[in-house]
Amino acid sequence: MISIPSCHPCKMPVPSPRNLQQHGGLGSRAALAFLVFFAFLAMHPAGAAGARRMHAGETQTGMASWYGADQGRHTASGERFDADALTAAHRHLPFGTVVRVTNQLNGKSVDVRINDRGPWRHDRIIDVTDAAADVLDMKKAGTVPVTILVLKLGPPSKSANAE
Repeated sequence: MISIPSCHPCKMPVPSPRNLQQHGGLGSRAALAFLVFFAFLAMHPAGAAGARRMHAGETQTGMASWYGADQGRHTASGERFDADALTAAHRHLPFGTVVRVTNQLNGKSVDVRINDRGPWRHDRIIDVTDAAADVLDMKKAGTVPVTILVLKLGPPSKSANAE
């Protein structure tokens, strides 16, 4: 009988080099293909669909949410998260990009700087901080339809690893 270690408490098998070797494993070409594929995904969170680079003056429309409970943690850009700052998370805009977020329900707008990655729910396009949510008057609703206008793109090199 083959004994494969599992992840407690879900009992999912945990692959190990020894298990792979004993049970046929992956060929070196397949292993290399997996490594290249996952390296690509790490550099491109949008995956195979790819993220089209936006330009200053372009707009994006969708749902926004807000976050503020992560005070002090490091953002994807390396900065410490500050719920009182006018910053936001976007899946692919370069860090340092400044966007104007307009709440479509009330017309209120705020300019925020992208310093984090997210939101990770497919139905949202941006997560704004607590402070930006106050300006947009969206905290009670939690999510609102917004239009994002790119005012100034950040340098591409700062987000090369996250795009």
